Amino acid sequence: MSQPINHSEPGSVPQPVAKVRKKSVIREYTEAILVAILLALLIRTFVVQAFKIPSGSMIPTLLVGDHILVNKFVYQRFGYGKVVFGFRDPARGDVIVFKYPVDESRDFIKRIIAVGGDTIQVRDNRVLLNGHPIDEPYVRPGSFTGPPAAQCSYAYGCDPLKVPADAYFVMGDNRDNSQDSRYWGFVRRDKIRGKAFLIYWSWNGEGHWLRWQRLGKYLP
Repeated sequence: MSQPINHSEPGSVPQPVAKVRKKSVIREYTEAILVAILLALLIRTFVVQAFKIPSGSMIPTLLVGDHILVNKFVYQRFGYGKVVFGFRDPARGDVIVFKYPVDESRDFIKRIIAVGGDTIQVRDNRVLLNGHPIDEPYVRPGSFTGPPAAQCSYAYGCDPLKVPADAYFVMGDNRDNSQDSRYWGFVRRDKIRGKAFLIYWSWNGEGHWLRWQRLGKYLP
């Protein structure tokens, strides 16, 4: 019969083996849940957050019942003192979620049409950017098919309007049914929550059916 290997020196006194105290199952599950909650809160606060589209102001890009993911990290600025850097600035064409300037407890989603330094003018649902009409394939065809109206009822943008630094002129893709910068002015950069980038779920509440073709749709 083989003998157990004895690693002790002759004449030495065997040392007691320390017992490893195991965590209880309840403690392990509790710690795992707390870590998961903490990670979820950090991700939601600083990286990605989910939002639901409640209105038709962004039709056809976004429909009522679309559930989207918003990148909250892409516009973040980092630095100290006068040295500031970031991944990138909000740009024309970005679909953004921001605090509604009239009531900051509410979140709005619109598209950036003009950035700081641009000059914008809006007549009916047409846009002149820096004196030139722009191509907007994302806009829902409007009811204005003739020449622009002689009268303008918007509060902002009827006449050429220069966008201040670190501010943005935003509009809905559904130009005939959108409360946007034409009515309440600019969105400041520090009020932007993030850039919409993905439709992860879409539900037609009226028809009670899933819009399969919209799942996973990327928003450039």
